[in-house]
Amino acid sequence: MKTAGKVLALLEENKGDYVSGAEMARVLGKSRNAVWKAINDLRTRGYVVESVTNKGYRLADDNDIISPEGIRSYIKPEKLKTLGKLTVYECVDSTNDKAKELAIKGCEHGTCIVAAKQDGGRGRKDHLFYSPEGGIYMSLILLPDKIPYKDAGDITRFIGNSVCKAISDLTGITPYIEGINDLYIDGKKICGILIESGSEFDSGHLQWIVAGIGINFDPDIKAFPKELKGKAAGLFAPGKGNISKNNLIASILENIC
Repeated sequence: MKTAGKVLALLEENKGDYVSGAEMARVLGKSRNAVWKAINDLRTRGYVVESVTNKGYRLADDNDIISPEGIRSYIKPEKLKTLGKLTVYECVDSTNDKAKELAIKGCEHGTCIVAAKQDGGRGRKDHLFYSPEGGIYMSLILLPDKIPYKDAGDITRFIGNSVCKAISDLTGITPYIEGINDLYIDGKKICGILIESGSEFDSGHLQWIVAGIGINFDPDIKAFPKELKGKAAGLFAPGKGNISKNNLIASILENIC
């Protein structure tokens, strides 16, 4: 991990509190100048890092940039052991496609791909899944021997219930499942789930499962395509979330893995 990533991890772990440059330098084994350069690097990437003389640095409360460091900061240490590699992209064609590439090559259970935006998001039967900024788009690789379900319907319900629980526990908003793979609030869709898998052709042995989850966190619904505007909703209005995207992603991962 580069110095900026290490500094970000420290700031995320101490969110709400100031951490001095000297303390960060000591913990990371870096110079004060290296820490200062890392802070400036984070600021150029969009992070609002507050600084106060004789106190140090801290992340402003309104930062909501998805990052591996931010996600891990919300996950219990014992749960971190059950997760695989966590990769975050600003934009990809499809997190499920990225995850399937890794699954085919062979990767550990709990490997997760997350993106802030998708250019080619897919739903069931290759239907377009509109994936603008303000959403959470994540695909989790599961190995069959690591989960208690084998039936496709049971796996999809498990993923859906895990997402519902994470949203309800953190926000007090309780979604409900319709059509097995869609989550709704007040009659409008806020989340879609796409489960894909790989099997041996001759034996039919299930090798891996990719659980794709797309959540309308705080997108601008007014900018959605005309055919979706009356059918979709966000958990929050743009920029009005009372939790962070990192926090919700972490809770989902904990519930599933």
